Amino acid sequence: MKTIDDLQVGGKRVFVRADLNVPLDGGTITDDGRIRAAVPTIAGLVKSGAKVIVASHLGRPKGAPDPRFSLAPVARRLGELLGKEVVFATDTVGDGARQAVAGLGDGDVALLENLRFNAGETSKDDAERGAFADQLAALADVYVGDGFGAVHRKHASVYDLPARLPHAAGHLIASELNVLKQLTDDVKRPYAVVLGGAKVSDKLGVIDHLLERADRILIGGGMAYTFLKAQGHEIGNSLLQEDQIPAVQEYLARAKERGVEFVLPVDVLVAGEFPDLKTKAPAHPQTVSAAEMPAGQMGLDIGPATCELYASKLADAATVFWNGPMGVFEHPDFAAGTKAVAQALVESPAFTVVGGGDSAAAVRILGFDENAFGHISTGGGASLEYLEGKTLPGLAALED
Repeated sequence: MKTIDDLQVGGKRVFVRADLNVPLDGGTITDDGRIRAAVPTIAGLVKSGAKVIVASHLGRPKGAPDPRFSLAPVARRLGELLGKEVVFATDTVGDGARQAVAGLGDGDVALLENLRFNAGETSKDDAERGAFADQLAALADVYVGDGFGAVHRKHASVYDLPARLPHAAGHLIASELNVLKQLTDDVKRPYAVVLGGAKVSDKLGVIDHLLERADRILIGGGMAYTFLKAQGHEIGNSLLQEDQIPAVQEYLARAKERGVEFVLPVDVLVAGEFPDLKTKAPAHPQTVSAAEMPAGQMGLDIGPATCELYASKLADAATVFWNGPMGVFEHPDFAAGTKAVAQALVESPAFTVVGGGDSAAAVRILGFDENAFGHISTGGGASLEYLEGKTLPGLAALED
């Protein structure tokens, strides 16, 4: 796979497929981590005298313009981070985009409007997707794939467009791949994995793959309650995917056979209802044994004994991969579990990887120094699918 360092880009129109899918509160960016991660590639192209055309998706619009998902706030923030104006095109391949690109001088930057405002971007029809890719290709001379958070998607700008232009991987994708290979090819042991988040179904593939590779797997978040139920425990009104219980029981049995340590919560924080994340009103949680959760209560975070247990299981690890929060970290009453895992990673001498998505957001929201971790991924879903051993369309498209 060629990288951006293999390209001669001076004076050329370079299309950069970035991942600028940041959370917005109205028009305010609440976490600019993905924008900052895109800056090294874009800044390098600017320095090399390229005419840089940046493109990304944001949210899930339905293939048509929707002002709630406009990239206009992102253009402003990107300009601040680059220290130069970023021209914002009001469409993806129409007059606005063509005029913005035509006006670029060497070292200038334009950002196209949300790619998903065009139905061709996400279409499952190869011809429709290809037609949109043709329009995008007409804007540029060279393609740089750098949106790691989108490489698991077979979308026009990720999969089809590289076939139409000379192409290479940007600095971010190269960095992400280097890290993921350290989690798959030559892993330093003990190798500990922490998995959280809401649904166990989202993590089944990666658990299946990691059972062949990890030394211990720690489970938290909403998915933990399906594991506890599979062990015969009562879980009150906690999140449950009952149809996944047979798969979970099979994984627990396989882990035991292979000598993989599977660690589940020993205590949890419960409340009678889901907390109000807007007002952050006190939820008055109780700490109860994970084996004796009361009826009418729902588990919303791992408890203090589990925090200590998990920290001890991470203390001697040489490699740690973490994906998914331990509880409803957005509410202060249920942030302690996620904070404890993050703190354990900070204190660990291990090579620590935070696997994108909510975990990466939690690290920043809870006030941790990003440099205290070995690597914070920009792609939760992409990281998981890579660790499952899947072929990622956006990476395959960048191969020569």
